[in-house]
Amino acid sequence: MQVRAYLQLSVAVALATIALKAGAWWVTGSVSLLSDALESLVNLAGAVFALLMVTLAAQPPDEDHPYGHHKAEYFSSGFEGVMIVVAALAICAAAAQRLFDPQPLEDVGLGLALSLVSSALNGALAFAMLRKAREHRSMALEADARHLYTDVWTSLGVVAGLLAVQFSGWLWLDPLAAIALALNILREGVSLVRRSADGLMDRALESEVQAEIERTLEVFRHQAIRFDHLVTRRAGQRRFLDLHMHMPAGWTLGRAAALRTSVEQALMSAVPGLRATIQLLPMDVEAHFDDPRDLL
Repeated sequence: MQVRAYLQLSVAVALATIALKAGAWWVTGSVSLLSDALESLVNLAGAVFALLMVTLAAQPPDEDHPYGHHKAEYFSSGFEGVMIVVAALAICAAAAQRLFDPQPLEDVGLGLALSLVSSALNGALAFAMLRKAREHRSMALEADARHLYTDVWTSLGVVAGLLAVQFSGWLWLDPLAAIALALNILREGVSLVRRSADGLMDRALESEVQAEIERTLEVFRHQAIRFDHLVTRRAGQRRFLDLHMHMPAGWTLGRAAALRTSVEQALMSAVPGLRATIQLLPMDVEAHFDDPRDLL
């Protein structure tokens, strides 16, 4: 199953969980279950937007976007992060009101059963989506999966809070649990927004990926060959590397190009999704990128 298919499934599961959680809130009157249902609305909006952005990211390069559309996935994760933050603030507002005006709960057993069924659906889907996200390096799919995991923990926390209310009779535990869970999903939302911003600003590849690049280049290094000015970045599912390869000035262009091809193939085999751009330079020539005029 491909990334788009998982996101389509996520939309369907979000609709099902909204119905289950809304039903749980309706029969119990629990503000924490209402908070859980509101977060599922965010799941639905995030999954729909992620599906749109993944579809856009898969479009081939065109005249206006010669490097492709891979960064569209970062808009998806950023949007979902913002939606999570808004939902968390709405949950806090609703819970604060109920904290000062506790209301009795009804049919808690049925409400908990509906909530647990929705949690099981979200948990199974999140597990499968996160594995697929790592396989395809999809930021949009990963964001949606992590949001679903947050939803699962939120639901379990709601269940624990409602059980505590039932056994203790302390009605204020219900809104207090909702506030605590809202703060947890707020943290997840802020994290998604930050990671999305990092991607849009061309953050360097992960340290373990850069280490793999260095190990691959070490195979080709010797007295006549050296590499410098390594620059990496990530754009959605794509990874990019720019570097300079220095070699003896007396080499023919054909020999230099053949070696460059070998290095590029080795790098792309070692790091899936990598696009390497190598500039050939004589051993005694240096390129400079720190001209102050470039900063104006």
